[in-house]
Amino acid sequence: MNTLPFSLLGFGFLLGLKHSFDVDHIVAISAISSKTETIKKSSLVGMLWGIGHTISLFITGLIVLLFKILIPEKLALLLELIAGLMLIILGLNILIRINRDKIHFHKHKHGKAEHIHLHSHLTTKNHNHSHRPLLIGLIHGLAGSAALTLLILTTIDSIFAGIFYISIFSIASIIGMIVVSNIVSFPFRLIPSRFKKTHKILLISTSLTSLIMGFNILHLTIKII
Repeated sequence: MNTLPFSLLGFGFLLGLKHSFDVDHIVAISAISSKTETIKKSSLVGMLWGIGHTISLFITGLIVLLFKILIPEKLALLLELIAGLMLIILGLNILIRINRDKIHFHKHKHGKAEHIHLHSHLTTKNHNHSHRPLLIGLIHGLAGSAALTLLILTTIDSIFAGIFYISIFSIASIIGMIVVSNIVSFPFRLIPSRFKKTHKILLISTSLTSLIMGFNILHLTIKII
């Protein structure tokens, strides 16, 4: 049975860390982590992203190892296109959340009496959408340097060694995304939501960054296609 040299395993670990710090990943995680109030929650976001990433990479990696094939260029571009669309959706979602949380007027009737009161959905209980970072990780599983990992797998003869290499890459990605998630969510924890104006500026900046990055990916991908 062939084994991987330690240098290649080390490269896989470093590649996994680098992959987690890709700009599109940071932007996507920023859009989600803006709602996390604790280190525990932001770490969970990063971990779920890494698990989703691992699932898609393992499935595709096994196909590469068994059949020694590469991802078709058209399919790779399609995945990039989906990643760009996802960033746009995340950016728009933040803008929708900002609009939803703002204070607005409600009119009510009690019998013939009518009155108006101030209302905000800011106090409404948030649902824990744990599937969101998992889905983002699945989509990003084949993007950026993950494609290089699949290319390396075509040079490995042993399926066991290839799986071990993917595992090293994935562990590093999970660690890296936990770190990234905590870094990008730190400003939102540092500036509580009660500082409405500053918090809103942070959210809008995150939204615009996600939208710009998403449209840029779409533009470049469509241009190549």
